[in-house]
Amino acid sequence: MKDVLAIIFTVVFSYLFGSLNSAIIVCRLWKKQDIRDYGSKNAGLTNVLRVYGKGPALATLLCDLAKGVIAVVVCRVIVHKVMGVEFFDDPRFIGYLAGLFVMLGHCFPVFYGFHGGKGVLLAATTLLAIDPLTCVCALAVFGILLAATKYVSVGSIFASIAYPTFTFILQNFVYKSSCAVIPNTIMGVLICILIISLHHANIKRLLNGTENKFGQKKKEET
Repeated sequence: MKDVLAIIFTVVFSYLFGSLNSAIIVCRLWKKQDIRDYGSKNAGLTNVLRVYGKGPALATLLCDLAKGVIAVVVCRVIVHKVMGVEFFDDPRFIGYLAGLFVMLGHCFPVFYGFHGGKGVLLAATTLLAIDPLTCVCALAVFGILLAATKYVSVGSIFASIAYPTFTFILQNFVYKSSCAVIPNTIMGVLICILIISLHHANIKRLLNGTENKFGQKKKEET
């Protein structure tokens, strides 16, 4: 029974907490505007930076950093310390579950008509709280691809693929957490699928050669 309650708590808390979209809240408080009405109409950090500049973008970054970490830490404390439940003899699993649902809340927020951001930053911050080494590896992939191509979307897509890849490699060969490798990797794969599916428009623009590069102003339609 405790196991079921632990799962329910993690799913509900993480989703609702994730639904508190940082970009939307910051822009409404700072600029009195809805970020979803401007730029790419995406409620994420990149669009805030392009539309409103560094100040609101930094505030959004800090809020998203806090949101991902808080969701994972709170769920770990409640599930492991208060409820006394641990899945697969590994403390990371409940973190991955919290990470998946805080991202679902961020991308499909119940408070904002199920229209939110793409969850890339949040994936990084939740992974930082779950498994810092895997996070560093995924961020390295993002940085290398961004530097090489100047496309944020390319870095994001390949970093999302690196997420479950390094989860499997490190937990199987370095941490040797045999019972949790497959469940944790599956969580990583689901997060990867979520991120890539939300980048379908970017993928189409990349194939058409119309995707904007990092630091480049949005192309005007002719």
